[in-house]
Amino acid sequence: MNKNDLERIDYELVVLIRRSSLDKELGGLDRSSYTLLTELSKDGGPTSVKALADEFRLDISTISRQTAVLEAKGYVRRLPNAADGRSSYFQVTEEGMRKLSDAQQARLARHAQLFKDWTDEERRQFGELLARLNRTFVE
Repeated sequence: MNKNDLERIDYELVVLIRRSSLDKELGGLDRSSYTLLTELSKDGGPTSVKALADEFRLDISTISRQTAVLEAKGYVRRLPNAADGRSSYFQVTEEGMRKLSDAQQARLARHAQLFKDWTDEERRQFGELLARLNRTFVE
């Protein structure tokens, strides 16, 4: 591996993360709320805290705090686990789906602005490379 290439990648990742963190609540949702609502809305069914923690590779207590915030805002509802009575499942509410849809529209508009001067092929390649990078993190 070329050291100069790795140094450039490191620098560009730092800049990307810093700049993307400036849009903390793009569309009215912070990053953790946006990612949790997106995950919960994928199949529409209720999801356990443990499943969310496993998906995001976070501690259950972290996911519990984040889902509590979403529940307090009315974006998710807690459903008891009938099998054991101790654990719960979370499901996105209609209000949560509206909020997520608004946030997605705002984020896509922001991305359209950022990539307006890129060709379709450049955007496609960038998306593929980002997906590959994300897969590498979990392998």
